[in-house]
Amino acid sequence: MTLRDGAWRRQRLADARLYLCTPQRDDLEAFLDTVLAAGVDIVQLRDKDAARTALVRAAETLRVTVERHEALFIVNDDPELAVEVGADGVHVGQDDPSPRDAREVVGDQLMIGRSTHDVGQVSRALKEDCDYFAVGPVHATPTKAGRPPAGLAPVRLAAAVARDKPWFAIGGMAPDTVPEVRAAGARRVVVVRAITDAADPGAAVAQLRAALEG
Repeated sequence: MTLRDGAWRRQRLADARLYLCTPQRDDLEAFLDTVLAAGVDIVQLRDKDAARTALVRAAETLRVTVERHEALFIVNDDPELAVEVGADGVHVGQDDPSPRDAREVVGDQLMIGRSTHDVGQVSRALKEDCDYFAVGPVHATPTKAGRPPAGLAPVRLAAAVARDKPWFAIGGMAPDTVPEVRAAGARRVVVVRAITDAADPGAAVAQLRAALEG
């Protein structure tokens, strides 16, 4: 059995290319088995409307399934929940607890991710106590309703300056949009609807991996 300590988690993060955000769903275990086998490296449980008890149940399914595939499991927004359910880390937005505050809760063995939406936030994320950051939304997306697209400028900045800290392009990522963020310097992406809404999630993952790997 793999020792999922901080060193293993951060090496797995460094090797990751494809990060999925998913809400809870009735077929969660089967869905996860499909997409993880097809090439998803990281799964974030993100369901802002769910009750905590439902999130805990979904998190247990997610944790067990992700561990079976030796992938990574991230909880959205809630450092306490990440610790409670045995996640590999927590992802915090600009309006959530700061990375410093999250670190006090999760400790050194769990990872912290950070959302960034413009070049200033990208620059700050490089100095913050986070293990990775996401850049976007590159395109308008209902997942971030009301947030204007950031375009490619923050992606290009991250590509130029984030040499040692992993980062992911996010926002409207799909097989036909991945090539442009790759051209801007991204080698990792966060995906939501292109996988969660796909008629064949495994095939969608394969197409995304092919687009990422060129």
